[in-house]
Amino acid sequence: MEPKYKRVLLKLSGEALAGDKKTGLDYDVITSFGQSIKKCVDAGVQIGIVVGGGNFWRGRSSGAMDRTRADHIGMLATAMNALAVGDGLEKCGLEVRVQTAISMPQIAEPYIRSRAMRHFEKGRVVIFGCGTGNPFFSTDTAAALRAAEIEADIFFKATMVDGVYNKDPHKYDDAVKYDTLSFGEILSKNLAVMDSTAAAMCKDNNIPILVFDLGRPDNIYDACMGENIGTVVK
Repeated sequence: MEPKYKRVLLKLSGEALAGDKKTGLDYDVITSFGQSIKKCVDAGVQIGIVVGGGNFWRGRSSGAMDRTRADHIGMLATAMNALAVGDGLEKCGLEVRVQTAISMPQIAEPYIRSRAMRHFEKGRVVIFGCGTGNPFFSTDTAAALRAAEIEADIFFKATMVDGVYNKDPHKYDDAVKYDTLSFGEILSKNLAVMDSTAAAMCKDNNIPILVFDLGRPDNIYDACMGENIGTVVK
């Protein structure tokens, strides 16, 4: 079976990496993601990954702390997650490179687009840590930026919900799921898919977004194969 997409940018939330623990890292969960990603790579899909940091730190809930400093702490949280995911993927038999937007050469490669593209050509998974390297930008925006830079066919936003709803399905039983949405609807209806900067960047660069549930790790593989899961924003 031929994959639908040649190159994808996968955004993994920090909370997803914690599993039922809610905080920190659940290595079994990371490995389960790795097994699905391995199937994608074996099928010929090139995968870049951006990780969040919410399992360690949420800057906006840091109280009176300076926002810039809080965001810098969040970037370090994503670096920890990038290293952990990289280790989990290697255990699954994948070749992995971690690149960070903030220079930490003893730990990871600096983010260099041409080097990342070369890694893809060699069949490696590239994990991007530290967001954009700047405060006031979310990891969703970092994922949208990297998706544009690496010329990804699609942006996979893997979450803890099986798509986009008109209201929170965890709070409202009558919440309605969308199969497809336009970027205009995302912005005009103020749907909580991602921040407006990330959505606008994908819109401007014609990068579709697929929002799907990570509760079933093989959804990553099914999404690469073009199965009808989640919500498509285009």
